[in-house]
Amino acid sequence: MELTADVIFLLVSVAFLAGAIDSIAGGGGLLTVPALLAAGVPPTLALGTNKLQGTFGTATAAITFLLKGRVDFRRFLIPCLMALTGSACGALVLTRLDPAFLSGLIPVLLIAMAIYYALKPDLGDEDREVRARPALLVAVSLAIGFYDGFFGPGTGSFLTTALIALFGFGTVNAIAHTKLLNFCSNLASLIVLLAAGKVLIPLGLAMAAASMLGGYAGAHSTMRFGTKAVRPLLIIMCVALTIKLLWDPTNPITKLMATLFS
Repeated sequence: MELTADVIFLLVSVAFLAGAIDSIAGGGGLLTVPALLAAGVPPTLALGTNKLQGTFGTATAAITFLLKGRVDFRRFLIPCLMALTGSACGALVLTRLDPAFLSGLIPVLLIAMAIYYALKPDLGDEDREVRARPALLVAVSLAIGFYDGFFGPGTGSFLTTALIALFGFGTVNAIAHTKLLNFCSNLASLIVLLAAGKVLIPLGLAMAAASMLGGYAGAHSTMRFGTKAVRPLLIIMCVALTIKLLWDPTNPITKLMATLFS
């Protein structure tokens, strides 16, 4: 398919903004996937192309945090491998099944996350002492990795929430390790989708370049401003993605509500 120059410019601009938002709060796909669909890109190709640009964006953010000493790579080596494995499996399932049934569960999870961040009084940049077993981190990485490969929206927010609530990470450190895990899951699913021919490579690379610049800017903003910028964005991303999903009349929850009130 062919896109006009002005549409490509718009998509690249959206990718920059999405890269910045994704490096801070997750949910960058909330911008890029609808933009690709609005430009006339078929849904499967939109997801694959978004995965290409998102992989470069999360890589840039992860490297930025790593160079700043925010990432404990030794502790996260096995979780990264689990995120890779889970995502590859999820992407393989995606190429064979319709993931629409997940759309009924995701809004509930996102609303729960938004409430958590809105009401939790002690979110901060300092890590807390939490005695969570390493096996739990491995399981969480595998499960969310599978979700990312299979569907994807909100992956960064899910990971950040888990690292804060279950493992006692401070917000900035949670986001730093989220970017590492999210890069691994993005990379694995991208490889599978490329092999399946579900990616518009030239467009994806152009958006990737913009996403990398946005991810670099967003990562530095996170380390400079801490939770002052992060906490509101986490809530906004959760609520915005929930509204977007429920706006779809085919969403199971939306259909149920329409039936109840009709």
